[in-house]
Amino acid sequence: MKLELRGITKVFGSLVANDHIDLVVQPGEIHALLGENGAGKSTLMNVLYGLYDPDEGEILLDDRPVTFDGPGDAVAAGIGMVHQHFMLVPVFTVAESLALGYEPAGRAGILDLEAARRRVREISDRFGFDIDPDAVIEDLPVGAQQRVEIIKALSRNARVLILDEPTAVLTPQETDELIQIMRELKAAGTSIVFITHKLREVRAIADRVTVIRRGTVVGEASPETSESEFASLMVGRSVQLRVEKQAKRGGEHVFVISDLTVLDPAGTVVLDHVDLSVRAGEVMAVAGVQGNGQTELTETILGLTEPVTGSITLDGKELVGRPVKERLRAGLGFVPEDRSTDGVIASFSVAENLMLDLYDREPFASGVALSPAAVRQNAEQRIAEFDIRLGSPDDPISTLSGGNQQKVVIAREMSRPLRALVASQPTRGVDVGSIEFMHKRIVEERDKGTPVLIVSTELDEVYALADRVAVMYRGRVVGVVPGDTDRDVLGLMMAGVPLEEAQAQAATHHTALAEADAAAEQEETL
Repeated sequence: MKLELRGITKVFGSLVANDHIDLVVQPGEIHALLGENGAGKSTLMNVLYGLYDPDEGEILLDDRPVTFDGPGDAVAAGIGMVHQHFMLVPVFTVAESLALGYEPAGRAGILDLEAARRRVREISDRFGFDIDPDAVIEDLPVGAQQRVEIIKALSRNARVLILDEPTAVLTPQETDELIQIMRELKAAGTSIVFITHKLREVRAIADRVTVIRRGTVVGEASPETSESEFASLMVGRSVQLRVEKQAKRGGEHVFVISDLTVLDPAGTVVLDHVDLSVRAGEVMAVAGVQGNGQTELTETILGLTEPVTGSITLDGKELVGRPVKERLRAGLGFVPEDRSTDGVIASFSVAENLMLDLYDREPFASGVALSPAAVRQNAEQRIAEFDIRLGSPDDPISTLSGGNQQKVVIAREMSRPLRALVASQPTRGVDVGSIEFMHKRIVEERDKGTPVLIVSTELDEVYALADRVAVMYRGRVVGVVPGDTDRDVLGLMMAGVPLEEAQAQAATHHTALAEADAAAEQEETL
């Protein structure tokens, strides 16, 4: 099926999310829609899927204009969508998930689950998905849950499949499996719109690439385009994708986490005897698929959660049992996972947000009142130093873009003397240019001798920053490895495979690839 979008415009209040966007996807083509978070990619696909009505423009399928009053109309027209956050009911089986909303009925209108099971088996066998129709969703790994979402779309005869940031929660091995599935779908004639901000994946799978920046198409490119050229299109200027840092041997272990065990409110173990030790002057990255205890780890370090057992020491001083304020006073810098909820106060000005954790100390405190002059001076210095783009320091921080809000958080935390820095997803939701800047500042902090603990689900960020990497899986540290460890090894560890076994499996995989390449070269020679 040929898909064409003409002049699609979508406005939310004063925000123009999509500005007269044109897009053509040919039958049996994998078309990547590339752009930073907030560029308008998902909004455009939600218009296509019938979740939003366009304010202007039209949608054509096989050169015929169509209108959708909701996702049901889009599905009936042959469009399927796999959302970034899966739309699955955890306690349902795969077959029940397939039937939900489109219940197959047998005699007397009784739900025919056997028909749903047959459909799962048929599609699973055709594309090699290896999915059991009677498996319960919550018992499946994330990669398998994504395959269930694809099966749902294909079961409704989708000829155009939208994949919205499909690799955001996958290990590298699961990403490779998804890429193979996309190739098989393409071979079967399915058109795929692949939404992503990951340059490596675009180059691996796309037939054509459309780049969106701030709601506007800024160019089309071939997958052979270099990563630096893609980044320039996305940001509008040249960008250095690799952070420059000198190899450095860390000093003493000054930030130490020992035997840390944490329960959630239901009594489930979310951190299971975690041991980590960060040296002065090194970056340790915590890698893993989201939801394996990373959030609980950082919240416990800050003091938002108290552990059942364990110790957290900084410069030999115990932090467990001390309030958040005392931990910050001890020199702990903290960049939270969700800046909007935990990092800023939306109604406060930019200037006020830049000194939230120092409001009662000199030079900001003047008796029982703040010193406006000191607040303003601090803001002006930080805005210049961290290149924060804004109208005025007195504007509410809610008026800033997500990337500039993140710069405010990082500027606040890194502008006081630190004994340790903990940063969770430090570049989530920011553009490539801001990532370049933030990585540089983190490395500069490390070079001052500060122990830095980074939590990131982005492997490219882990490789850019880490001197060592701790991999977490289901609340445990699977292993700690050097920062240049093989990507396949890290991916296997992220799936729970112990270090030595992961190294053996990766070595076997690399040997098989080398033998296949050698055989292909020999065949070409003959």
